[in-house]
Amino acid sequence: MDSAAEPSARQGTRNTVVLLVFTAITNLADGVTKIALPLLATRASGSPAQVSAVSLTLSLPWLLAALHVGVLVDRADRRRLLWAANGLRLLALGALIPVAADGGITIPVLCAAGAVLGVAEVIALTAASALIPALTPPEGRERANAWIAGAETVCNEFCGPFVGGLLLTAGTGLALGVTWVSYLAAAFVLILLVGRFRAARPATATATATATETQAQAPESVNQQIAGGLRYLWRNVLLRTMALILTVLCACWGAWLALMPLFATDVMDVTPREYGAILSALGIGGLVGALTVTRVNRLFGRRWVMFADLVGTFAMMAVPALTTSVWAVAAAAFAGGMGGTLWTVNSRTIAQHLVPDGMLGRYNAVSRLFSWGAMPIGAGLMGLLAEWLGLRLAFAVFAASVAVAILPFLRVLTRHALAEAFAGERA
Repeated sequence: MDSAAEPSARQGTRNTVVLLVFTAITNLADGVTKIALPLLATRASGSPAQVSAVSLTLSLPWLLAALHVGVLVDRADRRRLLWAANGLRLLALGALIPVAADGGITIPVLCAAGAVLGVAEVIALTAASALIPALTPPEGRERANAWIAGAETVCNEFCGPFVGGLLLTAGTGLALGVTWVSYLAAAFVLILLVGRFRAARPATATATATATETQAQAPESVNQQIAGGLRYLWRNVLLRTMALILTVLCACWGAWLALMPLFATDVMDVTPREYGAILSALGIGGLVGALTVTRVNRLFGRRWVMFADLVGTFAMMAVPALTTSVWAVAAAAFAGGMGGTLWTVNSRTIAQHLVPDGMLGRYNAVSRLFSWGAMPIGAGLMGLLAEWLGLRLAFAVFAASVAVAILPFLRVLTRHALAEAFAGERA
C-alpha cells in the first residue's frame, strides 16, 4: 500500500490491544452521552421537536463535517487527532457539568454540547480506522477490525446506554463526571501506541520527483483533496460497489430501527420484555459476528461471508412483512446484526489493503458518510411508505431493495476481485 516498513507482529498485537481499549472506553462514554443528552433535553423542554434536535446534533456532523475531517486525517498526525477529539469531548462535558449542577440546562446548551461531541466522534472514528494499517501488519488487520467492531457494538449499543441509565438515576452530575473521566483515561491509553501516525508518502512519488518538480507542485486545497477522495472511490469498481450496497443496507437499518417500535407495539402487540429481546437479538448477532468472523472467513471465504449481510438484512425487512412471531422477528434481527458485523470487518479489511495510506482518512469519511447518512434517509422513507402503504408493505419495499442489490454484489465482488485485493489470500 505504501513504502513504509510494516510493523512487527508483536507491535501489531500491542497496538491492537491499545486501540481496542481506547475504542471500548470512548464508545462506552459515547453510549452514555447519547442517552444522557436526550434525557436531559426532556427535562429542559416538553417539545418533541426540541428534544429531537438535541439527538440530531450528535449525528448531524457526519453529514456536515465528515469530508473535511477526512482531509484532516490524511494531512495530520492521526494519534494527535484522537487526542484532539477527546479534548473536545472533555471541553464539552466540562462546560456542561457546572451548568447542570446549577440547574441551568437549556436546549441551546445541550445542542451546542451535542454538536461538539458529534464532531469529536467524527474525528475519532475516522482517525482510528485510518491508523490500523500503519500500526498492524497485514495478517493482523482482520483480527484488529473484528475486535474493534465488537467493542463498538457492545459498548456503544449495549453497555453505554445501560450504564448511562444507571448513572443518570444516581444523578446527572455523577453521570457526566464519570463520562468526563472516561474520556480522560482513554486519552492516556494512546501514549502506549508505537509506530507511524502520519500518512505515508507514496514511494514512487518520493523516488521520482526531483527538487525542481517538488517545488513546482502546488499543495492541493481542501476541496481538491475532497474531490480526489470522491474520485478515487468512484473509479474503483470494487470499492464503489461496496459503498453503494452499504448505502442500501444502512438505509434498511435506519428504516428498521425507526419503524420497529411502532410495529412491535401496534401490530405484534409485544410486551416490553419481548421488545427488549428483539433489540437484544440485533446486538447479540453483531457480537457473535465479531467473535466468529475470522473462522467463518476461513470456512466459507470472504465473499460469501459478506453476502451473509445481504441475506440477514433481507430477513430483517422481509420477516416482519410476513409474520408477527416474536421469535421469527428476533431471529431475523440476530441474522441482520451478525451479517452487519461480518460486512463491517471484511469491508474495512478490504479497504485497508486497497486504499493508499494517504487516502485512508478521506475514504473512511466518505464510506461512513454514505452509510451513516443513509440511515436517517431510510428512516424518513420508511415513515412515508408506512403512511401510504401500511407497515407490512413498507417492510416489503425495503426487502425488495436488498434483493435488487444482490445482482451487483455477485457481479462485482467475485472471488477473482477479492483475490486480487488480498494478493492471493482466499476470497
